[in-house]
Amino acid sequence: MTSRAPSDRDAVSPGAYVRVGGLRIAAPLDELVRHEIAPGTGLDPDAVWGAFGHIVGELGPENRRLLDARAAHEAGLDRWHRERAGEAWDARAYRAHLEATGYLLPEPEPFSVTTEDVDPEIGSLAGPQLVVPVDNARYALNAANARWGSLYDALYGTDVIPSEGEEDGAGRAAAGYDPARGARVVAWTRAFLDDVVPLGEGSHADAIAYGLRRDGERCSLLVRLTDGSEAGLRDPGCFVGFRRAPEGLGAILLRNHGLHIEIRIDRQHPVGASDPAGVSDVTLEAALTTIQDCEDSVAAVDAEDKVRVYRNWLGIMKGSLEATLRKNLETMTRRLHPDRIYESAEGGELVLPGRSLLLVRNVGLHMYTDAVTTLGGEDVPEGFVDALVTAFAAVHDLEGTGGVRNTRTGSIYIVKPKLHGPLEVAFTVRLFERVEEALGLGAGTIKIGIMDEERRTTLNLAECIRRARNRIVFINTGFLDRTGDEIHTSMEAGPMIPKPEIKHAPWMLAYEDRNVDVGIGCGLAGRGQIGKGMWPMPDLMRRMVETKGAHPEAGATTAWVPSPTAATLHAVHYHRTDVGAVQEALAARRRAPLSDILRPPLLGEPEALTDAQIQQELENNAQGILGYVARWVGQGIGCSKVPDIHDVGLMEDRATLRISSQHIANWLHHGIVTTERVRETLRRMAEVVDRQNAGDPAYAPMSPDFEASLEFQAALDLVFEGRAEPNGYTERILHARRREKKQRERIGREAAEVAW
Repeated sequence: MTSRAPSDRDAVSPGAYVRVGGLRIAAPLDELVRHEIAPGTGLDPDAVWGAFGHIVGELGPENRRLLDARAAHEAGLDRWHRERAGEAWDARAYRAHLEATGYLLPEPEPFSVTTEDVDPEIGSLAGPQLVVPVDNARYALNAANARWGSLYDALYGTDVIPSEGEEDGAGRAAAGYDPARGARVVAWTRAFLDDVVPLGEGSHADAIAYGLRRDGERCSLLVRLTDGSEAGLRDPGCFVGFRRAPEGLGAILLRNHGLHIEIRIDRQHPVGASDPAGVSDVTLEAALTTIQDCEDSVAAVDAEDKVRVYRNWLGIMKGSLEATLRKNLETMTRRLHPDRIYESAEGGELVLPGRSLLLVRNVGLHMYTDAVTTLGGEDVPEGFVDALVTAFAAVHDLEGTGGVRNTRTGSIYIVKPKLHGPLEVAFTVRLFERVEEALGLGAGTIKIGIMDEERRTTLNLAECIRRARNRIVFINTGFLDRTGDEIHTSMEAGPMIPKPEIKHAPWMLAYEDRNVDVGIGCGLAGRGQIGKGMWPMPDLMRRMVETKGAHPEAGATTAWVPSPTAATLHAVHYHRTDVGAVQEALAARRRAPLSDILRPPLLGEPEALTDAQIQQELENNAQGILGYVARWVGQGIGCSKVPDIHDVGLMEDRATLRISSQHIANWLHHGIVTTERVRETLRRMAEVVDRQNAGDPAYAPMSPDFEASLEFQAALDLVFEGRAEPNGYTERILHARRREKKQRERIGREAAEVAW
């Protein structure tokens, strides 16, 4: 089962390896698996590593072949576009080329998804979804605990409700409690309740007491109004439970579209004391699901980083993860929330999950890691390691070894990003089958989420779903990476339109609609999620509330949000829209034509752009690249709120970086901008980013010594090497520069120790 010799385990330095199962495993990773993951699972770590060695031997060469196929498609498309330079767009000839090369496959015969044992948060409910870097324990816990959120807090602390007399202002609360603002929050919330769980007569705004009326074993809600009358709910079935308090009724639990609303009653609370009905808060079931991310939002470049990622995921699966922080001069320890217990309106006990249902996102096929290598020293596919270790850690949840549970149906949910077409989906299914065998799991335990974020997957989405029909639980439109791939795929076709215009281009609109239509047509409704992309501006919640309702209205059962507060506010949209009814109506809709998706967003007349417009687009892209890279390379932060050129905080990750770097590379290639103009703009924008980060003591300025700044050099690499990077991905450059940065820091620490 193992080729490990006892002496192989003597060294435990970060660069040390142990030989197990025909592989070289970085010592910290082996220690994690051996001493933290394996105990309690009943699995022998040597046997698991041995099985993993067979997986690498069997599937490793196929992983390389699939990447070679990507490169061949890319080269073929580049040649096709170059040969037709200057010619009018020929949609028929383009499609014929894609079909002849296997880029575009035939549409499959009708079929239905057959995935079993899916938790209701994924299969039957609709609600917000968080994505969080799992390498940050505090963020990971906050997201996992975001299943429930205070609507009062979300409204009071954001710009959703303008301040008095400030209809167009920021609308945020000043220091200290503002009773007038609090009253507006209460009024907004009462109007929301009237909208989604209305009374038979009157308004929640007129409630002076909430009570119960018992009819045999069943309880119903009774509301006393200011005029002395009493009213029940228009739909009595919306009342599902309650909590008692020493002074009477403590909480009312309502349900609408499958989502819960808790009205808290506490006349001793400062807010409840001033409320006629004693309502101290209204809490919404918010982030039904959360993706704990090992990919785009983390900066994990070596075994040390990967162990931190895996250890946090393990802690969540065991229910033992904690994070200690200082807040308001007090030390706080965050842990996973327990489940919530109510008395059921039908009699007996009602237990609801206290945490978001968790999925874990692994890395894509193109990533390789030296955390595990062959005996010959060749890096293995990082996605293989992710699949094994994240599933191994999740065995603790399946076995119930911790104090809390994630899945209640015995499933592990892995989201797989950046898949290019059906063959790569089928390959990932094989990988998951082999991991199940290695861990002794039943067939189909590991479910797959397919991110529709690469062009070849978009065009063949139905066939992608068919290849995973027995275990698929998720598709979504990852419009950020999808835009990056669109630019890179059509790099030789011509210059792209400005980036802000791409989101309104015909291909993007058709892509968003077709994703939903294909998902519904394949029977995913009721067995999996159909998702939409991220709201990127975490400080602009009013705009989110005004616009993101379009996602459930488009038939999406979930959509990404950047914070627990945003999840609470986005939950409002799922109360107002019955997504199931929308999907039923959309089932008869004609799918958006592939011809719309196939037409690249090319700039018709480059000379129509003024020099000022070109410079504005260049500066916006350059500043975004530098703002993100400065933290990724300099501090190992994979996702953060980065101020844009107008100082608006945007959530940035590798997907946004891919778009910006590819867009500049495209304009550079087609002569819209020059090399010197790009360099000069990057230097000026670096000074802007330095000023924006001046208050961060951990930040390393890029100016004035640009040549010495690894962060600035990474930005240059991304732009000037972007055209040659496979599929326009950013990981190779980021990882190389981050590892160089870590090496510099390590040398600096060692020099300081010697000097001391």
